[in-house]
Amino acid sequence: MPARVRRPARHDERAHPGGERRGEYDGDKRDERAARSRAARRRNGGPRHWKLDTPSILACLGLKPTLKRGALLAAANWPLIIVQFIADSIFKIALAVPVIGGVLMVGLMLGGDVSDLMAGDLRERVTGVAAELLATPVALVLFLLAFGVVLIGGSALVFLVKGGTVTVLALAERGAGPIEDGTVDLDLVARARRFSIERFIEGCERLFRRYFRLGLSLIVVYGVTGGAYLLVVLGGYRFAGNPGMFVGWTVVATLFSGALLVWITIVNLFYLLLQMIIAVDDVSVRTAFGRVIHFLGGAFREVAGVFGVVLLLVLAATAVSIVAAAGLGLIAFVPFASVIVVPLQLVAWLLRGLIFEFIGLTALGAYLTRYRRFAGHAPAHPQWIRTA
Repeated sequence: MPARVRRPARHDERAHPGGERRGEYDGDKRDERAARSRAARRRNGGPRHWKLDTPSILACLGLKPTLKRGALLAAANWPLIIVQFIADSIFKIALAVPVIGGVLMVGLMLGGDVSDLMAGDLRERVTGVAAELLATPVALVLFLLAFGVVLIGGSALVFLVKGGTVTVLALAERGAGPIEDGTVDLDLVARARRFSIERFIEGCERLFRRYFRLGLSLIVVYGVTGGAYLLVVLGGYRFAGNPGMFVGWTVVATLFSGALLVWITIVNLFYLLLQMIIAVDDVSVRTAFGRVIHFLGGAFREVAGVFGVVLLLVLAATAVSIVAAAGLGLIAFVPFASVIVVPLQLVAWLLRGLIFEFIGLTALGAYLTRYRRFAGHAPAHPQWIRTA
């Protein structure tokens, strides 16, 4: 039997541990396997998971393009702005019903000053009514019970709508492509449009239970925070007869109010990130909690940058709305011009609500962009997307 002729080894082949060299035959097999692997990845839309350098990914998209992308996503899916505005308005109107009932109860049963209780925002009204009702514990319990029932029922509606909103916006962010690189026009905005009634309803059904559990946890946090604030406010009435102690308590209450504002802002940010990760990764609330911690630990500067800019936008919009309300109040004193004040106030209220919803969805789109780049994997079709 003739001896097998060894083919000459290529100069770039590495030696085996036993001292032999790989031949052309082995090299060809390795090249074929690599080619088949690349072809399979192209057919499947890319690898399921791959390791990426997170700092380089986050550096490739700055703060301004991230916010621009979020704004384009919100504008392209503008029906979400309207739906969110309607849900939030229904919730606030429903929540005002027990508060107004408590104010009337104080005025009719206890002889309190109704005009003073109606002044201020919703938080101040609830605090004032609760303080007045302390003299009658039964009335206080009934007021808190009615307020809690409306709070949970209205919150359920908000949680339901939020599930569809986050689902549609996550789909839009994933499939929009690099829309932040081009010139803004209608065609560019249309590329990011993913809203449909079917997708929205599917997102509502898929996420409602998890969002409801998460929302109840948020309500508990709000309740504990509000209880602590109420104790501080009610504790100040003990020092009303002592001017020196009352001044010191006023300073403490002011500092506590500032700390309360910061705490609520941080809680709301964490809550939004939890909603986002639950929708994107399709995980439980407990799993999402750990991923939010990991996300903030790895991309804190990027998240803080988006949060800071959005906070400035909210403050600017609030200042403009206050100035507009003051201007409309001055018009009310002008003879014959006061007739148009009510329609103008309705228009201003509508614009204010829509602008705030747009800012909120812009922030959500920016956070979605940051998280997708941070996660380091982008499957072609997530488990919760129907491909059929």
